[in-house]
Amino acid sequence: MFYGEFLHTLDKKSRLIIPSRFREAIGEMGIEKLYITRGLDECLFMFSENEWKAQESKYKAMPFTKRDARRFNRLFFSGAVDVIPDKQWRVLIPDYLREYANLSKDIMVIGVSNRIEIWDKDKWEDYYKSSKEGYEEIAEKLMEF
Repeated sequence: MFYGEFLHTLDKKSRLIIPSRFREAIGEMGIEKLYITRGLDECLFMFSENEWKAQESKYKAMPFTKRDARRFNRLFFSGAVDVIPDKQWRVLIPDYLREYANLSKDIMVIGVSNRIEIWDKDKWEDYYKSSKEGYEEIAEKLMEF
């Protein structure tokens, strides 16, 4: 699984080097192919092939007669691209995804258990600052049993 926050840069060709800690996890899980798509909160989501299939099953089960389900699925799946890291562990971020997430040169790559998120560094810092204040309140609301 994927955990931690890592500051990285996109090179001139819009390639991202996968953090070494994530490389280890990818190697241990025997992952060859990754999927990148539009995430939420203006970031990108990156999934292993197995996790991608699990997400796909879940979203395909949503009723296509519901407008919001159709909208979500269209944006989520039309934005998806499968990538195989090169020998330097780089993956290409297509222009349309880079633009969606407003990625500049400096980016944050964060592990969120079953997925990796790719954020513009400044956007992540803003998100973190605005979210950390309510962290305990959110935990109380979500952890009530």
